[in-house]
Amino acid sequence: MEECLNIASSIEALSSLESVTDMYPFFYRPKSVKLRQDWDLCPPEVQYDRLSSHTNNWRLSYVNKDFTVCPSYPDAVIVHRSIKDAALKIVAKFRQGGRFPVLSYYHRKNGMVIMRSSQPLTGANGKRCKEDEDILAAVLPPGSAGYIIDTRSVQAAHQDKVKGGGWESKGNYPNWKRLHKPIDRGRVLQESLVKLVDACSDQSNSIDRWLSKLEASKWLSHVKTILTTACLAAQCVDREEGCVLIHGSEGRDTVFQLTSLAQVILDPDCRTLVGFQALIEREWLQAGHPFQLRCASSAYSHAKLKHEAPVFLIFLDCCWQLSIQFPCSFQFNQHFLITLFEHAYASRFGTFLCNTEEERSMLKVKERTISLWPWINSPSEREKYLNPLYECNSLSIWPSVAPQSIQLWNGLFLRWKQSSEQQIEAWEQISHIMRHGRRESIPTAD
Repeated sequence: MEECLNIASSIEALSSLESVTDMYPFFYRPKSVKLRQDWDLCPPEVQYDRLSSHTNNWRLSYVNKDFTVCPSYPDAVIVHRSIKDAALKIVAKFRQGGRFPVLSYYHRKNGMVIMRSSQPLTGANGKRCKEDEDILAAVLPPGSAGYIIDTRSVQAAHQDKVKGGGWESKGNYPNWKRLHKPIDRGRVLQESLVKLVDACSDQSNSIDRWLSKLEASKWLSHVKTILTTACLAAQCVDREEGCVLIHGSEGRDTVFQLTSLAQVILDPDCRTLVGFQALIEREWLQAGHPFQLRCASSAYSHAKLKHEAPVFLIFLDCCWQLSIQFPCSFQFNQHFLITLFEHAYASRFGTFLCNTEEERSMLKVKERTISLWPWINSPSEREKYLNPLYECNSLSIWPSVAPQSIQLWNGLFLRWKQSSEQQIEAWEQISHIMRHGRRESIPTAD
């Protein structure tokens, strides 16, 4: 027992090092992958090149090149062509943390877009910003509507307004409809995960006790809420043919969950192995998700850190929910999602280090550590993450969010309790059958 406690103490200490540069990724040097290899999987310039082949209404702005306008944004962002950099600097002062509205997704089917930002700092007196109003007005095509999805409750939004925050009023932002869709975050999510892990670790064989503890954790309720709201955002774009702006208070966490899930629903490219990696680059890493703070420890840790929250984990859980409802529409399998979860919390690669692009730049993470992506995409590893049932589905996928459709992710939360041997054998057999069937379907020359 003493040795076990010593090991636990060592792990706890090593998982909370004060200096990022003391962490293992700065010392890991594999032979198969080189420094600087494939770090820029999806830089803003590549994103813009792809976008410009479909529309010329947007431009690439380097207003944040020195990270002084918004410390949590990358050095380049995509904004509407009619808005100048001088106006963006003014809007940044009007949005919390400088997170002015930027393009997140362009829907090629109808030209509608999803944007993200933080809350406007209207305050109790209803302060206005003409440049901010101009941005949202410019985004809307003539005759179309816009939807602002606020991830706070009405009560929370009012509390923020008293503190200097607020929301976009109907009078100042005509043609934009505000929808409050509250999503829990922070300590609420972390405590939910702790309760879920406790339920999954319970040695009792009582079914009533298990179901009671699972329900009390509220984890599946959180998954359902996030999926439901992501579907709403996707429907506003695809079916209502409207543009969408998503924000909460800071414009991170819940915003990233919704923008990225909406893209998985709408865009078949995001359901491929490389496309999903690019999505994480765009909507999580470059966009400024604070991985170092959110994934500092785990549900097993005794330390109750203020900023700890399984925001990225619950996003991966939502993606798994989609993959089991549409088993042929995803090129990757659950092993890939679990691998991402593991590396977000503890990794020998530098991909998920730090909280922003500015921090990674200051510490030279891309020059001094190895990227996770070339390792995953190497021929020896890539095969492990592929779904043998995959067939490219060019359509949007619309999941059921009924309570009976939301399942516990056994492959992650119960993987130490349930043997996966039979499941692995079954998938290997499926892979063999699919490969054999595809070979037979290829016509041969006479």
